[in-house]
Amino acid sequence: MTSKIHMATDALGRPLRFILTPGQRGDVTQAEALLAGMKANHVLADKAYDSNALRKIIIDMGAQAVIPCNPTRKCPIPYDFGIYKARNAIERCFNKMKHFRRVATRYDRRAIHFLSFIHLAAAMIWMR
Repeated sequence: MTSKIHMATDALGRPLRFILTPGQRGDVTQAEALLAGMKANHVLADKAYDSNALRKIIIDMGAQAVIPCNPTRKCPIPYDFGIYKARNAIERCFNKMKHFRRVATRYDRRAIHFLSFIHLAAAMIWMR
């Protein structure tokens, strides 16, 4: 049993929103739900989120997409590498989440219990 945590963070790397999906589900499928109702100047994401539909959603919310192109894209879309360097904030947030052993090893059998503990771990990260 594998699962994937999709997470949105603020500029300081604090968790804002989570979606839990089966491990084989693609990343870009959850991006619209993660961004719904959020306001931002820039949306930073990795190559797994490179899609024209997501870029349109980001532009419609008034933000700039800072997403490197997937190597299979025929016409590469430029992005600001200086801003993209700040994407490590979400990687650091995932690392902080994995300090909680229950998140790192996923002891819970039910997804709702696992997601509940993820929210608890996020609250503890916010309190630091």
